[in-house]
Amino acid sequence: MSDLSNYRKSYEKSALLESTIPEDPINLFKRWFHEVEDFGGTDGSGAEVNAMTVSTFGLDGFPKARVVLLKKFSEEGFVFYTNYNSEKGKAILENPKVCLSFFWHSMERQVIIKGIATKVPENISDNYFDSRPDGSKLGAVVSNQSEVIPNRDYLEKALKKLELQYENASIPRPKHWGGFLVNPIEVEFWQGRANRLHDRIRYHIQDDYSWKIDRLAP
Repeated sequence: MSDLSNYRKSYEKSALLESTIPEDPINLFKRWFHEVEDFGGTDGSGAEVNAMTVSTFGLDGFPKARVVLLKKFSEEGFVFYTNYNSEKGKAILENPKVCLSFFWHSMERQVIIKGIATKVPENISDNYFDSRPDGSKLGAVVSNQSEVIPNRDYLEKALKKLELQYENASIPRPKHWGGFLVNPIEVEFWQGRANRLHDRIRYHIQDDYSWKIDRLAP
């Protein structure tokens, strides 16, 4: 057994105070996102700030989390793209209650978002798909995401076949591939502080669409 009890760190880079936060979580998320981006990403070397963990309830009843990339955020919510027939896609379509989480250790920050996921309109998925490099487009076409395959060579051969097929043609978006918009109902911001007395500020949506702000004990 590996004993990790001595893995400790003192968090002292910033603070999260009610006197300096906006009335809605999207503006605070935007501020934090760009602060981490300006710092140089999650580790100071330009690593992907938009990497987030998406947690769902699977069709087998178990929760499952995986890292995907956030592609857009606005007052409406947070958008990412996937194969709707994948394990993740099927889970969301069955139970659209999801959780998104960001861990920006360079700034000692976390953001946890509870929300309801819905498919984005097809024209939005089309526009994003068209903006991708051809290699990424073909990858989305060739992969029956989450399905069992015999080996790596199976994928490579299928990709080469598609490369020839679309050598001088546009690559259409598969109908089973597109975006999800996660409309937030609760957003928690976590800022590491000294002596484990971390700052936790939670925004929760109200019936009138205003946000209730609470401080949570660390």
